[in-house]
Amino acid sequence: MDNETGMTTHRPGPDAPAQPAAPATSREQTGSTRRGPWWRRHGTLLALLVVAVVFALPLRGLLRLQGPPMEEGFMLVFPERVLRGDVPNVDFLHLYGPGSLWFLAGVFKVFGTSLMAERLVGLLQLIGIVFGVFALARPWGRGLATCGALVSLVVIVPAIALTALAWDGGLALGVWALWAALQARRSPPRPARRWALLSGVLAGIALLYRPDLVVAAAAGLLVALWGVEAARRRRFLAGLAAGLAPYVVHLATAGLRPSIRGMVLDPVFHLRGGRRLPIPPDPNQLTGFLQLSGETYLLDWPLPTPTSAQQLWMWFWLVFVANAALIGVALWRFRADRGAFRSRVLLAVAVFSLGMLPQAVQRTDSAHFAWASAVALGFLPVALAEVLGRWAPRARPRVRAAVAGGAVLVMLLAVIPTFTFRRYADFSVQSFGRHRLAFPITHEGRTFYYGRRDAAEAVRRMLPDVEKIAPPGGRLFVGPKNLRRTPYSDAFLYYLLPDLDPATYYIEMDPGVANREGSGLADDLASADVVILSAIWDDWNEPNDSRMVGSAEPVRVLEEQFRRVGVYAGRDTGPGEDFAEAAGRDRVILYELYQRRTPRKGSAATG
Repeated sequence: MDNETGMTTHRPGPDAPAQPAAPATSREQTGSTRRGPWWRRHGTLLALLVVAVVFALPLRGLLRLQGPPMEEGFMLVFPERVLRGDVPNVDFLHLYGPGSLWFLAGVFKVFGTSLMAERLVGLLQLIGIVFGVFALARPWGRGLATCGALVSLVVIVPAIALTALAWDGGLALGVWALWAALQARRSPPRPARRWALLSGVLAGIALLYRPDLVVAAAAGLLVALWGVEAARRRRFLAGLAAGLAPYVVHLATAGLRPSIRGMVLDPVFHLRGGRRLPIPPDPNQLTGFLQLSGETYLLDWPLPTPTSAQQLWMWFWLVFVANAALIGVALWRFRADRGAFRSRVLLAVAVFSLGMLPQAVQRTDSAHFAWASAVALGFLPVALAEVLGRWAPRARPRVRAAVAGGAVLVMLLAVIPTFTFRRYADFSVQSFGRHRLAFPITHEGRTFYYGRRDAAEAVRRMLPDVEKIAPPGGRLFVGPKNLRRTPYSDAFLYYLLPDLDPATYYIEMDPGVANREGSGLADDLASADVVILSAIWDDWNEPNDSRMVGSAEPVRVLEEQFRRVGVYAGRDTGPGEDFAEAAGRDRVILYELYQRRTPRKGSAATG
């Protein structure tokens, strides 16, 4: 079977299985299983176990880590709203496809809504990315596949920990869609068609998670399936149609105009000005607010390192260098090998990675760099091993694999250690109870981990007061203290108060979206029974449109229709420092609680 054309021939290619060996020895004929060292006979299993152990070391710390208040908050709230009948793009802002919400809603339906369930889904997504890189690199041997997986792991895991964001899920599905397409290329006709069908389904679901993966997925799959027989292409297209079919359901329930607004206009046009950061990053200072917050209380690191701003600047260029190296080596090998299977895998991965470059420039911070480069950097050891094979053809493949994989890992350790190895080490020591920076907030059987002790304590004091003044089945509005600037939100509060319905479409708040004229934010606020405003994001100061103030209408509604009934202050404390030690510092108001002046029509009166 010709792996490239699907025609029935028997000529062996460069990647064809080895021919049968010489006749068996008497020991082999007697059925003895002693064919070599056990670690060679079970090498693939051992390689997978190595990657699994590296995943497991920080797992306990990751499961109890502080979560991003808005991003993890809305990934807990949105699926629960779906279970209650709400529709994305109609009842709440969601900037991506509905796939991730539907999947999480199914998980919550079975296992209950919880932070643990959401984070285990996030873990599954990261496992999908890392082991997908392993599977794609497997034709080069277990050593290179393991190195590539480990590189991908230390890049992608620290990005946003176990938060089950749509990008990670879409990327995992896209990687496995590419792998299945490559299997469809080299398999015999009948199984090849099944692989092609599976590839199409996975690709369609990946786009159901993140429509903006279309460029990467289309480029990689085109290379993988170019020139295969028509039957395989038809199976792929059938699978793709099946994977994309749920969009019909979404468009039917949400409507065309709200879907375009939520998935196209808001993320591409309205949001971008308030989220962009300098290109390239400033090597002298960090400009992203959340990036700066992540610098607080970093784990002590014994090695000399560049500053975080310098590392971020170097990572920006590394993304482009890694992609250029992959493309260059892939084209060279593809021409030299006349399109043999391994060179096609390399080219397919290279163009797939190239298609993710827009993710790296739309917001130049470490999370976006990790999302855009986890696959490219994971495949860099393969490209380097191909070059070493040219320079040192007599070197054993295992030696080349060790040198290539080690070189890339050392490069990460030297160039971007804070965003890779240092954070991985931090999560790992937290698994063993050291350097704990997460403070649990538990209410009504639900727990969220916050990264500031004073904020966690303030929320703990506030939540019982919210329930005292909220009418049964009431509506809750959570926003920033300055409602004319909406750079971020404490969306996790909706998760901790599940008996109250969100009063706003903008559970996720973004500059240029929630605060723009005509956004409807003021009307949402007017429909609320209880309002929580957070002062934590008052210092948000990025060099973009998030500095611009928007509509004053929500401020007018707050003043006219609500009265403040509580303030919750705290003193920020460092690791190991208690409130008594911080008593000399001024207490600052972190949250304000408001109640309607007169009960909303249709709501029960409150005491």
